[in-house]
Amino acid sequence: MSEIELKRKKSRLFRELNTILTVMSREITIFFRSPATAIMSLAMPIVLMGMIGGNLMQNMAGGLGFQFGQFMLVGMLINMLFMMTTMGMTSLIDDHDIDFNQEMLVSPVSRYSIVIGKILGCGFAAIMSMAGTLIVSLIMGITLPIGKLLLILALSPLMCLSGGALAMIIIGLIKNKKAANLAVMLIVMPQMFLSGAIIPINNSSGALLVLNRIMPMTYCLDLVRAVVYRGNPEYDSVVMFNPLVNFAAIILLTIVCLVLGTYFFARSEKNR
Repeated sequence: MSEIELKRKKSRLFRELNTILTVMSREITIFFRSPATAIMSLAMPIVLMGMIGGNLMQNMAGGLGFQFGQFMLVGMLINMLFMMTTMGMTSLIDDHDIDFNQEMLVSPVSRYSIVIGKILGCGFAAIMSMAGTLIVSLIMGITLPIGKLLLILALSPLMCLSGGALAMIIIGLIKNKKAANLAVMLIVMPQMFLSGAIIPINNSSGALLVLNRIMPMTYCLDLVRAVVYRGNPEYDSVVMFNPLVNFAAIILLTIVCLVLGTYFFARSEKNR
């Protein structure tokens, strides 16, 4: 490889990274200028964990073989990452209405860089929502060691990327904001119950088994729980797959969803 070609590749790499950082920075700025998003990040854990989770703790936690509160806390942390990231991705429709998407797509950068920057920017708001979940968990008397929380934080960008890639398929096909919000909720809410966020799914069978095996959140949850429960006697009761299997499934599903979603997104903008 000649020196000129090497410089061109480096220049292109820096340009793509700059695109990702620029788009991500825009989404972070929008987050801080939208107090409603911050309020939602606190309200959702109160509803989902405080009410639904609290009711489950009081009525079905006995005889599980593990501490249900900790199990639920990990599930709600990952569920909030998915929910807030996918909900944030619907802002692409607002960008579509003001022609911002087309302005980005005609620039000499990869459309994947634009999409990844958007997902990571929305993921920032999702990671902030973890604070609301942790506040609710403290009120409920549920805690995790600081080291485990840091490991979850380290894995959170991958979880957000997985959720955002799934949302891209919907955003690429639906250009109505209300319809897109409804569609996003229809893919997030079932995952909360079918992937094991708050209800164990170790004994699922039939159609429920098939559904939870094709849901990205299933593998994200199982990977994080493998990290949290590693070395604990409850590990075999909580974790379903080998962490390497989970990681491979997350990468595969994320790539498939990202490629399909980006294709539909770019095509919809091109066909305007």
